[in-house]
Amino acid sequence: MKFDFDAATRRALGYKLIDWINDYYSSLSDRPVQLPLERRSYAPLASLMPEVAEDAATVLDDACRELIDKGFHVPAANYFGLMNPTPTYMAVLAEALVAALNPQLASLARSQLASRIEAETVRWMGERVGWSGEFGGTFTTGGNEANFSALALALAWRFPGVVEDGVASIGAQPVVYTSSEAHHSLDKSAGLLGIGRRALRRIPVDERIQLDPGRLDQAIQQDLEAGHKPFAIVATAGTTSAGAIDDLPELAKIARRHGLWLHVDGAYGAAALFSDQHRGLMRGIELADSVTLDPHKWMAMPFSAGAILTSHPEMLRQTFSIATPYMPRARSSPLLDNFQISAQWSRRMNSLKLWLTLKVHGRQAYEELIDRQLRLARSFAGWIKASSEFELAAPQVLPIVTFRLKSKGRSEAEITAAHTPLLERMTADGSRWISGTHVAGRSVLRMMVISYLTEERHLQALQAALRQAAK
Repeated sequence: MKFDFDAATRRALGYKLIDWINDYYSSLSDRPVQLPLERRSYAPLASLMPEVAEDAATVLDDACRELIDKGFHVPAANYFGLMNPTPTYMAVLAEALVAALNPQLASLARSQLASRIEAETVRWMGERVGWSGEFGGTFTTGGNEANFSALALALAWRFPGVVEDGVASIGAQPVVYTSSEAHHSLDKSAGLLGIGRRALRRIPVDERIQLDPGRLDQAIQQDLEAGHKPFAIVATAGTTSAGAIDDLPELAKIARRHGLWLHVDGAYGAAALFSDQHRGLMRGIELADSVTLDPHKWMAMPFSAGAILTSHPEMLRQTFSIATPYMPRARSSPLLDNFQISAQWSRRMNSLKLWLTLKVHGRQAYEELIDRQLRLARSFAGWIKASSEFELAAPQVLPIVTFRLKSKGRSEAEITAAHTPLLERMTADGSRWISGTHVAGRSVLRMMVISYLTEERHLQALQAALRQAAK
């Protein structure tokens, strides 16, 4: 069979790939994030589909060389962009093992040990949330699917007939609330669930970039008076643009008062729960009915690894369970088939990389990572405060710092216009990468400490580049 290699060839190709990966990891502390602007090419590949076999070692070498020499390197220490980390090496090895074993997590009968490992990893995460009673959850492809699953849970919890009879059976417009800074996956989810994107009420934020509780309460009252049916509040624990954390205890009070499901999108920020010193940042998260956590963000996992956790485990089955005769069934297991508790069907084992990393390095490694990255971010925020060119745009809470050019007589439009060429100058040589975004409607520059390889020296070089670009 042409797809099969002999043992010697498999071994040689495997070692060749490991050598490439090992050299790549050795370069990440000082590797540029991308090629200089003049050497970047975005032209589409034009080669024809191969009809005959080529030498495997040559093809592998060529692919590795092209991807490494010409790629965009999210794992680099000088990447200060979005929530994309340097993966742990144990996670990389786990991904190779999962690809080789290819367990099908849809059913226990075909993934007994893999499903137990996933259930154990879910339990470890749920225990850090701090729920006192039973809880459940499942791995997802990321925060988008996790948030979609949470709204599906909330909808089925508030309107028990909706799974079988659809949203038309509700008899009025269902409504969900979140902040103006919350993730766009909520808009997608509202549309896909059939309640409509306009049913997502985006509430303004206060000066701390937190969802304004007073305006939230007012919006709920207005919807009730209009005959609509509110069913959920989505709080954010670590907004993508600024790292802001909503007032979770206060939002929990409002949710309970109105009989609404409280979901916390902690895709990034909820990882702070793995630090005993900083878990207070997530105060009130244990009051949530469900929580999104993405290990492929602050927990240094490669894509993809998300999770939806809930203190109402029975709702997972009520929302997602379905019967089919062609799925094999495991005998006398306390676990449910994964397809019964998940929006997915065929399931990849996205848990092994986190399970192996925790087994090898322990929770304390995450404590050290979180503590160190918060210190680095505070140091950078302090530099911004003392800068003559820049000012903080929002409070620094997590390892995200948003800042902007000082006005110096410039209008808001002029500041916004000046940020674009500044970012272009910052990233032109490919050495490092930061991003631009908007916070509370204003243009800002954004840096994030996300790689476990980033040190103070990388921040100092970034500061020097910013000073030069600002000139």
